[in-house]
Amino acid sequence: MTGFCDLAWQQTAGLRAAIHNLPFNRELAAGTLDKTRFHFYIVQDALYLDQYARILAMAAARGPDGATLRLFADAALEGIAVEQALHAQYLSEFGGAAGEAEPSPDCLGYTSFLLATAYHEPWEVLLAALLPCFWIYWVVGQGIAREAATDNPYRAWIDTYADDGFGSVVQAVKGASDRAAAAASAAVRARMLTAFIRSTQYEWLFWDGAYQLRRWPGDAA
Repeated sequence: MTGFCDLAWQQTAGLRAAIHNLPFNRELAAGTLDKTRFHFYIVQDALYLDQYARILAMAAARGPDGATLRLFADAALEGIAVEQALHAQYLSEFGGAAGEAEPSPDCLGYTSFLLATAYHEPWEVLLAALLPCFWIYWVVGQGIAREAATDNPYRAWIDTYADDGFGSVVQAVKGASDRAAAAASAAVRARMLTAFIRSTQYEWLFWDGAYQLRRWPGDAA
């Protein structure tokens, strides 16, 4: 029997290929990504991460056992701290602070979906919705690391997401997802797959929105 993660990965193959080929990621790998676009992304990612950490803490509290509690609590504290340091580095370089900005349509849509899932769906479905942010970032980071030159101006971002330590967290969350799915009913597994696909779609939207500098209608550029 195919595990949940294998099935979800197969179901999103085309979408994930599209994520790899987005102009944002292709230009980031080449080191040619416009700094205005990267700054927009970093600000929005910092806003996203603030909400994501809170939702990870909710997943920890709702988990079925102590091991799950530790996994998501550690992810919320240690992994998030690394990403926050990365954001702080780039925000210091570019100037400005994420707290002064409003979430973009894509950022707000993604975090609202995750928050609604945390409050209204079974824990297993929340787990599936959280997984793409871990897994896809690691795979994208690994792919870009294989292509990028050492002097790439976005090397700090690349190294953060291609890091083996981050990969270990990804594997742990995948393992928890497979175990949760194996113990769930067929109906809950179907909802898990839907949630995984939706979060993957939001990953595409988030990167594309950063490249397009997508703001709310009527907002000044």
